[in-house]
Amino acid sequence: MAKPKFYITTAIAYTSRKPHIGNAYDIVLADMIARYKRMMGFDVYLMTGSDEHGQKIEECAAAAGVTPKEYVDGVSDQIKQVWNSMNVTYDKFIRTTDASHEEVVSKIFKKLYEQGDIYKDEYEGKYCVPCESFFTPSQLVDGKCPDCGREVTDAKEEAYFLKLSKYQDKLLEYYNSNPDFIKPDSRRNEMINNFLKPGLADLCVSRSSFKWGVPVEFDPKHVIYVWIDALSNYITGIGYNPDGSSETFNKYWPADLHVIGKDIVRFHTIYWPIILMALGLPLPKQVLGHPWVLVGEDKMSKSKGNTIYADFLAEIFGSDAVRYYLLSEISFTNDGSITYESFINKYNTDLANTLGNLVNRTVAMANKYFGGSVQKGSATGEFDAELLNFAKTTVEQYTTAMDSYHNADATEAVMNFAKRCNKYIDETMPWALAKSEDGAEYLKTVLYNLLECIRIIGVLLTPIIPISAAKIAEQLNSAEASMDFGAVSQFNVGAAEPLFARLDAEKVLGEINEKTAQPKEPENIKTIAQISIEDFAKVELTAALVTACEPIKKAKKLLKLTLNDGSATPRTVASGIANYYKPEELIGKTVVVVSNLKPAVLCGVESNGMILAADSQGTVKVLFLDGVEPGSKIR
Repeated sequence: MAKPKFYITTAIAYTSRKPHIGNAYDIVLADMIARYKRMMGFDVYLMTGSDEHGQKIEECAAAAGVTPKEYVDGVSDQIKQVWNSMNVTYDKFIRTTDASHEEVVSKIFKKLYEQGDIYKDEYEGKYCVPCESFFTPSQLVDGKCPDCGREVTDAKEEAYFLKLSKYQDKLLEYYNSNPDFIKPDSRRNEMINNFLKPGLADLCVSRSSFKWGVPVEFDPKHVIYVWIDALSNYITGIGYNPDGSSETFNKYWPADLHVIGKDIVRFHTIYWPIILMALGLPLPKQVLGHPWVLVGEDKMSKSKGNTIYADFLAEIFGSDAVRYYLLSEISFTNDGSITYESFINKYNTDLANTLGNLVNRTVAMANKYFGGSVQKGSATGEFDAELLNFAKTTVEQYTTAMDSYHNADATEAVMNFAKRCNKYIDETMPWALAKSEDGAEYLKTVLYNLLECIRIIGVLLTPIIPISAAKIAEQLNSAEASMDFGAVSQFNVGAAEPLFARLDAEKVLGEINEKTAQPKEPENIKTIAQISIEDFAKVELTAALVTACEPIKKAKKLLKLTLNDGSATPRTVASGIANYYKPEELIGKTVVVVSNLKPAVLCGVESNGMILAADSQGTVKVLFLDGVEPGSKIR
């Protein structure tokens, strides 16, 4: 009989930068689910990958002085390295720059256009580069992007649009017919109340203001926008093609589960289902929008300097410890938190003291009292029934939690079982039983019960901490995967080896501080705040010719410069350089202007930018670029 299939995907990581531990939670959670499903007899296919097109990538590459492809090649390799450091078992890593993906994305766009689901129009609105999203002024929060809180810019360009409005009622009907389509339920309610009920606006699905993307075949000045490009990976990666799909696609689609962060639920539960409806394809069975991983109480951010990386933690503590922390700390609905201190504390409390201590001392006693060979004795005691019932209840709690993707609840159930086993040791006192001839038979029962419970704990932990689970099986010399108590009648254990050594928190924190400390500046060099490539890429520098210059009345320090920056209309800039330059000294000179600075009114003059100058030994020197064509971009 063929195994039931289970196709699971993660959100593909954006290649603007190396993924932090919050990004890595996606793949760790998906891998746990995939391992559990395999353990339960499913034919599992797990796909992950990298999202590599878009304006932000183009800007990051330009700032780094490399081509976009060179840039994404490097970051995609970093993503793979981080994923591999988490010991994940993906079946495919797809890149949106894969030729096969780009070819099918182009066909998808053309198909939707030809059948009338995509049309050409003009877009005018507020644009957020990091989120690659357009917004109307009413959607902004305090004038900024409602998703990430960053600044937005005015954008107006010709674009192609997907008719979301055409499928709105059909999507709402699907929600009602499939109440478990979006989990947790709060995400489903958010999509209905905030987006579907107010009405869907048609979605911009192409751009013409940058080039780094899949070209629209029949209109090559446009590139296909992220929503169709990136989201389509879930079908292109397993062989979908409008002209005829592969056996793999026919076997695994529809996806059983998309694992994504809560910030991109809208894209996966509104845009993606509508794309699939327009293609005539079945919709995914379920979308899991998991919570975030916070540092303390803050979102992770390079600018805040609070970024933690999963591979860095794995290098210090091992992949199992990182997996355990994430899967036990991030609940089904609420954001979790991580700090180096909380990580070490949980490592010592759960992994070293509770689990590691239980396995180590039980195996050591089996070797000490019975030469490593233990089978159940004929005697019983007052605490046995409660322990065995606890084992049965734990398995039930665990499978219920794992089947519904409540990873923290499943992990807690197993760790509570380990605590109950440690309590059983204190209750039965094997060391005392070993001193009495009357206690010898019951000692067999106690150690058998403990070893069998530890075996079950190892089985339950296999999807969560697979390396340590394998070590438990090795020490027990048992590969039995049954979750039922009594599946093994006799144990011939190996040597007792510590699973997790207790950490000296102060010492480990000191080592972390050394490894994460910024290089110390020489005393004669002023320390400055660092910015990322992404931050620098937001600054637009343009060569501009000074065509006119005059003093500003009532402003002794300001000059009004009229600039030709290659645009159709002149640019006016007010600059505080009147004490260093006369107007006639600047006319005809080419300067560098920050051209995307917000306008500001200075002494009645609206200044649209800022020119670059050096503050040198008490005087100001404007940076001139004579001979450079006005409008040239400075990179």
